[in-house]
Amino acid sequence: MDIQERSAGLFGNFPALRMPEKTLSFEEYNNQAVQIANLLYQKGLRSGDIIAVLSPNTPALLLLLAGVLKAGMIAAPLNNRFPGHLLKATLDKLSPQMLVTNNEQYVTLSGIRKETVTSIIESALTCPIRKELVFTASMERPVSIIHTSASTGVAKAAVHSLGNHWFSALGSNENISFGPGDCWLVSLPLFHIGGYALLFRSLASCGSLAVGRPDESLSLSLQLFPVTHLSVVPTQLYRLLADPKSTELLCRLKTVLLGGSPAPKSLIDEAIRHNIPLYLSYGSTEMSTQITTSPGPISCMTQNSGLLLPYREIMRAEDGELLVKGACLFKGYLREGSIHPQIDGDGWFHTADIGRVEEDGTVTVLGRKDNMFISGGENIHPEEIEKALMMVDGILEALVVAVPDCEYGQRAVAFIGTFEVNCPDDETITMTMNATVGKLKTPVRYFRVSQWTTLPGSQKIDRAWYKKRGELHF
Repeated sequence: MDIQERSAGLFGNFPALRMPEKTLSFEEYNNQAVQIANLLYQKGLRSGDIIAVLSPNTPALLLLLAGVLKAGMIAAPLNNRFPGHLLKATLDKLSPQMLVTNNEQYVTLSGIRKETVTSIIESALTCPIRKELVFTASMERPVSIIHTSASTGVAKAAVHSLGNHWFSALGSNENISFGPGDCWLVSLPLFHIGGYALLFRSLASCGSLAVGRPDESLSLSLQLFPVTHLSVVPTQLYRLLADPKSTELLCRLKTVLLGGSPAPKSLIDEAIRHNIPLYLSYGSTEMSTQITTSPGPISCMTQNSGLLLPYREIMRAEDGELLVKGACLFKGYLREGSIHPQIDGDGWFHTADIGRVEEDGTVTVLGRKDNMFISGGENIHPEEIEKALMMVDGILEALVVAVPDCEYGQRAVAFIGTFEVNCPDDETITMTMNATVGKLKTPVRYFRVSQWTTLPGSQKIDRAWYKKRGELHF
C-alpha cells in the first residue's frame, strides 16, 4: 500500500504539513514526496537502500523523510547531538548508501556518499511529479531504522516495517482522536520513535503536523501554529509550565502526551491544577512507540501507564518481565547488514521491563530487569524508589543506584535534583520514604545534583556513571 498516495486521495486539500512560511495540503505533500523520490532515483539510489539523515527537526527534514518513504528506501534518522566519534561508529555499523546532512562538520566524513538536505529539497523541485519508480508496496517492507536511546549500553538499530508504523498509528489514533482540523506539533526529535511515528499518525487520520525552525523554542511554536496535540518529556513540560503564557496555551490543547521517563508528582499535580489534558504512556522503540496510554486525560497522580492499545499484546512472565508482540513489533535489529529478529519461540519480545498487567489491560511498569538488585534477600527495583522520591514535595528528579553493604549485600543510595525553594532535608525525605516504601528500600544516603551527567547526545541520565560515583563516595 502506498499510504501517501492513499492519504492524498482521501484528504486532498486538507492541511498536512504546517511550516513557518507555508502550509502543504496532503496532495501537495504527496507531490513533493514524489519529486524527492524521483531525484533520489536519478542519483542512482534504489528501493531498499539505507539513507542516513543527520539534522535537527526542520520542515526540510520532514519533507526528506516523506520522499525516502515514497521511494521505497529505508530512512535512518540519526541523533544530531551525537559527538563525532559516536556518529562515526554508528555510521560504520549502519553502512548507508548515502548520508544527508547540512552539518558541514560531518560532510567531510570519508568513505560515504554525502548530500545536503537543502540541495536535495531544492533540486527535487525540478523533478516530475509523476512517479517514475517501482517498488513493492508490501506492508512487510522495511521503511525505517531508529536507534534505541542506549540507556543500558550501545544504541541498537531497530528496523521497522511499513505495517509496524501503520498499525501503531491506527491503534494510537483509536485512543487519542487526531483528525481533520487537528494539528500535532513535532516537538520530539525525528530520530526518536516518538517523533518519527507522527508521520504515520497524520497520514492515517487527516490530522496535520507542524514543524518550526530548529532555533525556535517550543513556547514560540505553540504561539505560531494552531496546535491541538503535543508530545513532551517531563523536562519540556516543566519548562512550559514555568512560563505563564505557555501554560495558558497548554490549557487550550486537546492532548498533551507525556512520556520518556517518570515525572515527579509536583509536575503532574501542576499540570492537573491548570486543567491540562495530560495523558501518560509506556512505549518502546521496538514496539513502534506507544504500547499503553491513558484512556483519557488523567485527573490525579497515578502509578500506571494506562491501557493496552489496539494491535498490541502484552503479558507478564513468571519473573515479572513484560513481554510484547503484535502488528507493531519491529522486524529486528540490524547487525552486519542483516535483520536479526528478537522474538522467542512463541513470538514474544522480551522488553527487560518489570511490571504488572491487570485483567482490564492496565499496565504498571516497575523498573528495568537489568537495574534490579538484591538487598536483604529482597528484589529491589530502583525505579520504584525513584518514583516514590519524586512524590516527595520539593524533589524534581531522582536516580537510585545500589552500593555494596556488608550486612544487606547492597543498599540504595539516591541522587536527587530539587527545586530551589522548599528543598526537603535528608531527615524529611527519609521519614517520608520509610512510610511509603519501607526502611529496606529507603536510600541510606542522598547526593544533591545541580546538573545531571547524561548519555552522549541524549537527555537521559547516565545511570552507570552515577553507580560508579555512588560506590566511590559511599
